[in-house]
Amino acid sequence: MPTTPFDGIIAIDGPSGSGKSSVSRRLATELGAACLDTGAMYRAVTLAVMRSGVSHSDAATIMKVVEGTRFEFGTHPDDRYTRIDDVNVDTEIRGAEVTAHVSAVSGVPEVRQHLIKLQRDIIAAASAIVVEGRDIAEVVAPHADLKVYLTADPAERARRRSGQNGADIATTAADIQRRDTADSKTTRPHDAAPGAVVVDTTHLDLEQVLTVLFELLAQRNNA
Repeated sequence: MPTTPFDGIIAIDGPSGSGKSSVSRRLATELGAACLDTGAMYRAVTLAVMRSGVSHSDAATIMKVVEGTRFEFGTHPDDRYTRIDDVNVDTEIRGAEVTAHVSAVSGVPEVRQHLIKLQRDIIAAASAIVVEGRDIAEVVAPHADLKVYLTADPAERARRRSGQNGADIATTAADIQRRDTADSKTTRPHDAAPGAVVVDTTHLDLEQVLTVLFELLAQRNNA
């Protein structure tokens, strides 16, 4: 457990299934910090685009949809909601259809620029925040006080994710590989940002990962 108050930004990057969401939410709770899931933001935009029926390659029309839609993202670790035009879409954005299309929509440069600005605005408004995603430490918040890159063996990542989505492990592993390949066109899902501490979570449970992160925070405070 932390022994001193935390003010600042913690950036947690890593590929799907590495433990980012669970670790980020719990860490934010323990620190009394806000918690931003940037992946949910890209999923929400993807859902809005899918509902509009526009082509995923039509950047101009996609941006009209994005700019004409009201998005809300809760940052309390115990209430990280996602809303589109005042309607909660937490279940919909985690569905298989959104998962299949999120890489294409998030790969549109204008979408990334729009969301990165929004993410930075949310970060700037918080005195303490844990931010999770795939390019946080290098692109969104390169000035973060602590940068962490979570990773895990591909088989373990697939096992964890299949437990969440109910799909068989082989199907989940193939889907993770597909997303990693697609996302690598715009982010670096398998590369830690400069200055980030790499934590392999393959053989660590949540409590053990948190212990590592608290030790890193203590080292930072004592530096």
